[in-house]
Amino acid sequence: MVVHLFINLEEMNEPILVLIAYLIGSIPTSVWISKAIFNIDIRDYGSGNPGATNTFRVLGSKWGSIVMMVDVTKGIIATSLYILIPYYLNNELARTNFMIVLGLASVIGHIFPIWAGFRGGKGVATILGMALAIQPIVALLCLLVFLFTLITTRFVSLSSLIAGVAFMVLILFIFNEKETMYRLFGIIVALMVIITHQKNISRLLKGTENKVPLFKSRNKNK
Repeated sequence: MVVHLFINLEEMNEPILVLIAYLIGSIPTSVWISKAIFNIDIRDYGSGNPGATNTFRVLGSKWGSIVMMVDVTKGIIATSLYILIPYYLNNELARTNFMIVLGLASVIGHIFPIWAGFRGGKGVATILGMALAIQPIVALLCLLVFLFTLITTRFVSLSSLIAGVAFMVLILFIFNEKETMYRLFGIIVALMVIITHQKNISRLLKGTENKVPLFKSRNKNK
């Protein structure tokens, strides 16, 4: 009876934690920063996308980096909410499955944020945070791939695409993960990055994609 009640309470908590993960992902970092510090809505500038890429382009490297770090942290925190349910602490398979659900909820929140009229970014930084919580070694390797590509090309979109595909390749072939959910997770991450960057891929192929200023700051008075 007590065990049955405990399991039911856990089942009741899971949807609540998924909702919380979505709300955490919904925090519109770049929108709030642009309004609070620069008195503008970043969605009215550059590409109109309130993600780290457009923040780098419009507000400069300092604020672009801050937005990226906060958005990564959103993914880490949301994906780690599983610790609030004791059952998942000692069940790796169930924990991984639930972490993926929580992480995806935060990414959906970033893309469709309730706090910003459901007009969000592409979710790459939040996906990175999700990956860091689930597969930290692979995620860190992909972060190195992202940074190397960004520094050499100054295309955030290209860097995100290459890092997303690298994540899948590392999980499926380099680390050769056997767990089905891990493999599915790698594929989901790559597909999400590709799907949310369709316009960027088109501009890259046409040679019209904008580069970002890596060492430029925006004047608050402008």
